[in-house]
Amino acid sequence: MKVVYDREEDILTIEILPEAPIEHAEHSGPFIAHFDPQDRLVLLEILDASAFIGTIVQASLKGEAEIVSSPTVQ
Repeated sequence: MKVVYDREEDILTIEILPEAPIEHAEHSGPFIAHFDPQDRLVLLEILDASAFIGTIVQASLKGEAEIVSSPTVQ
């Protein structure tokens, strides 16, 4: 797995299956999920990553066990 943050674009990219080809993508909220022909998650992009991560950090510092965002990406 490879994680890259692009500060200029504010995008966090998580590469899960680097060798797999990307067949299609689905966009939901701040997420773009890229899938291979077998519908396995290959790559996940988080747009406006600083805001998303900030929300997660705030929730974890408060000790709250709440769902920050629940996209319907399949």
